[in-house]
Amino acid sequence: MKREWAPSGPQSVVSSAAARTSGLLIQPLESRVSVPTAVTATPSAEMPQHSTGDKPLVSKPQLVFPGPASGTDSECDRTPPSRRVSLSAPLSQPLCQPEKCGPRAAQEVCYVAAGQPGEACGWRAFAPTCLQAFNTPQGFLLFLCVASFLQGMTVNGFINTVITSIERRYDLHSYQSGLIASSYDVAACLCLTFVSYFGGHGHKPRWLGWGVLVMGAGSLVFALPHFTAGRYEVQMDEVVGTCWANHSSTCKDGASGLSSYRLVFMLGQFLHGMGATPLYTLGVTYLDENVKSSYSPVYIATFYTAAILGPAAGYLVGGALLNIYTDISQQTQLTTESPLWVGAWWVGFLGAGAAAFLVAIPILGYPRQLPGSQRYVVMRASETYQLKDSSHKVTSNPDFGKTISDLPLSIWLLLKNPTFILLCLAGATEATLIAGMSTFGPKFLESQFSLSASEAATLFGYLVVPAGGGGTFLGGFFVNKFKLRGSGIIKFCLLCTLVSLLASLIFLMHCPGVPMAGVTAGYNGSLLPEGHVELMAACNLHCGCQPEHYSPVCGSDGLMYYSPCYAGCLEMAVSSPGGQKVYRDCSCVPQNFSSGFGHATAGKCTSTCQRKPLLLVFIFVVIVFTFLSSIPALTATLRCVCDQQRSFALGIQWIVVRTLGSIPGPIAFGWVIDKACLLWQDQCGQQGSCFVYQNSAMSWYLLIAGLGYKVLGSIFFAIACFLYKSPPGSSDGLEASLPSQSSASDNPSDLQEAPSALQIQSDI
Repeated sequence: MKREWAPSGPQSVVSSAAARTSGLLIQPLESRVSVPTAVTATPSAEMPQHSTGDKPLVSKPQLVFPGPASGTDSECDRTPPSRRVSLSAPLSQPLCQPEKCGPRAAQEVCYVAAGQPGEACGWRAFAPTCLQAFNTPQGFLLFLCVASFLQGMTVNGFINTVITSIERRYDLHSYQSGLIASSYDVAACLCLTFVSYFGGHGHKPRWLGWGVLVMGAGSLVFALPHFTAGRYEVQMDEVVGTCWANHSSTCKDGASGLSSYRLVFMLGQFLHGMGATPLYTLGVTYLDENVKSSYSPVYIATFYTAAILGPAAGYLVGGALLNIYTDISQQTQLTTESPLWVGAWWVGFLGAGAAAFLVAIPILGYPRQLPGSQRYVVMRASETYQLKDSSHKVTSNPDFGKTISDLPLSIWLLLKNPTFILLCLAGATEATLIAGMSTFGPKFLESQFSLSASEAATLFGYLVVPAGGGGTFLGGFFVNKFKLRGSGIIKFCLLCTLVSLLASLIFLMHCPGVPMAGVTAGYNGSLLPEGHVELMAACNLHCGCQPEHYSPVCGSDGLMYYSPCYAGCLEMAVSSPGGQKVYRDCSCVPQNFSSGFGHATAGKCTSTCQRKPLLLVFIFVVIVFTFLSSIPALTATLRCVCDQQRSFALGIQWIVVRTLGSIPGPIAFGWVIDKACLLWQDQCGQQGSCFVYQNSAMSWYLLIAGLGYKVLGSIFFAIACFLYKSPPGSSDGLEASLPSQSSASDNPSDLQEAPSALQIQSDI
């Protein structure tokens, strides 16, 4: 293209060929620095207008690549670093004279320092200088990580920890607590399209800040029933459990008025879902837009790692708060072991709500784009998946996507992108496994290793936190370390899925279940036929035991019994070490060394499974490689859609992942695990939850489900890798030539290599 060079005062350099990269023209940054020289390129034809920043487009757009604020190239690429910009000298002569630069200057683009008034960090007119130290990608990542940490701690930590206490306090059934938990995903699905579509073309930090405020309001609403329902009052009943005790029980058909508080809990969860929606759509795209594309996976991995560490903190803090009585100022005779105990479940939500309000304030102060972010637009466009039709021409229209009338076309363009669709389906298969195992993983460990519920949850937390958090961060690190691009990222996801598929074959193994009298073994120690449950025997017929009172004990003969009553125990004594309950004179427990009856200890019998370490190691490997592909898959999604549709594409992907994965995942795994149940709870003649599972059947069912979803995910990744079309030209050279971080820290020598790389893109 022919370029005309003429001095024209304070104008920046324009390369119309580079500006037409992938059909995208970039709005100039208004210069805030007075430089003594400048180079002007007058295009031979007036270019169409397009706006990506805060300011309206001028009549003749200029492409400005922000450079270091401390110095510029006065002769395109020959100026020594010692020559600096004078911030007070007026513009009087051109930066690059044609006779000095010669014909080479006509083929290159010089960088000049530039910045926009709207890029300052602050709240409207209040933008103090001290806050500008946080106006960097690292500063924004810090506040975004705090927000995602709070979201994970509240929704995936506190909710799961206190749901049992809420059921007990407000007389809720399990299906009602399930509705409370699912309200979060329902709200997210309803808001994702709106938030990702309009927020993607709007001021992303403001959408994020208001979302965190809504999320904080949801936490306060969730804690509201504690202050409006009055004090928690219970009647102390005599502990029923031993033989010959009073076993009369009354079954209440009607529910108290407290159950209506489930609507308040659902509203709180709905607000949680609405507020968290911008975090994983707009937050991710804002990070990707303001950092180098090779650094983007590391930033996103750090963000998601904070979101994974949040639930761990939620379990620890929530569990500690449950050891405090719900009415803090009231004295009670209840102990934490009592089935009537309700802990201070509401304190965590108050703290999370207040913290959300505090972190939303700095997020609202960030600009539409961080200083120096426009240099990465050309590089991202060069890496975008290229369709065979003219879709890129449609999306490059500056007015596209700003009205609701463009929504159907935006959806249609994404549906025409096969790589995007396949990545969504692969993400749905992974989300199904993650949601299912995070819900029922503790139950699997509890059954296989004969652990208590708290021990199983703690052990599962020790597995998930390092495996999930480490895998998430390492996924982004490997993408950056090995400079993976396009199809290379998808191949990495495929490799991780195949490794986790092979590791999941460990579910072929299982630990033998502890024999339970009347369920898997007879009272004389003989095996019972499968499905034949007979809790009554001659040794406990005189006790009048009730099946509603389930309290397993471990007999001195190694058998586990349904309750002290079914073991025929007459009295209870508390042994000195640890205060553990020991039941004496149990008629169903034989005594081996003297006359009389045996004894039983409260709790399940300890498992003697020798395969426990091997099972835990391979489960750890499955979790690591499952999370190892999460950030690369997200990065591949950002790279396979055009720049203007990234936020909207993430919103659509989250809808697909939640609709096909997160929501039905726990339901599908719960249905599969229920197939392995041997003993169901009896709630006044109605079937309740499962007490005892068959370990071999549970392992087989989980293996079938895991292999099925892993095979589907591998197929989707393989087809996506095959169909992905790399754009004509690689961004590696361009990326290496661009300044690495903010313009204030760039080395002027970094700018010398960039113009030649931009010429590669001028032909796209």
